[in-house]
Amino acid sequence: MKINRHGRAKVLTQSEIQLIFSHGLDNDRDGYAGRRHRALFGVCLFSACRIRECCTLQTQDIYTLKGNVRPQFVIRKSNTKGKLATRAIPVIEDLRRLLVEYYPQRGDDYLFPGRSHGHISEDAAARILRVACQQVDIFGVSSHSFRRTALTQMSNAGIPLRVIQEISGHRNLEQLQRYLEVSEDQVLGAAASLAMLSPVGEDTNKYELQNNVQLTKMTLDD
Repeated sequence: MKINRHGRAKVLTQSEIQLIFSHGLDNDRDGYAGRRHRALFGVCLFSACRIRECCTLQTQDIYTLKGNVRPQFVIRKSNTKGKLATRAIPVIEDLRRLLVEYYPQRGDDYLFPGRSHGHISEDAAARILRVACQQVDIFGVSSHSFRRTALTQMSNAGIPLRVIQEISGHRNLEQLQRYLEVSEDQVLGAAASLAMLSPVGEDTNKYELQNNVQLTKMTLDD
């Protein structure tokens, strides 16, 4: 559910992410579902992929035949929005740990199998996240929040948009920029940067004197 965000999913803070993963998604007694849910949304967060791209990941694209997590995984062109291009996503250590933990529960074909056949559905993933967020009193979150959060984090870290686009898979930079959250502090910082234009510490009267001299000279010349 998105609340007053003009159709855009909430960008999560680090503390909110911690709550969701440590308490919201880890709510079963045996830990079985918790490992699955953390891996599912860990992929979304640490790869900035779309929920459909995550749900349709194939096991062979994540693990080697020996069961090791690959250094990067592939999001196949056929499962991307608009079927634009296949892209490879590096697996950082945080994600690798989640995938190692999840390995015993992987599906034979799909990384996250459905209850009956095929892969987990996008709706099922959304329900899991909705329940998790309700348990920790975080609202305005959707399955797209992890993607927006990841892309915004990379942008705030100074990563060039063209590089971020390689990870996000957006068709163009204009589409990518719509995803990025601009905080009030950033807007304030941008406005504050204009202070360098102010003659602070200068004698502002001298500017008025210079203007008067110039006006007098122009009058005499006339």
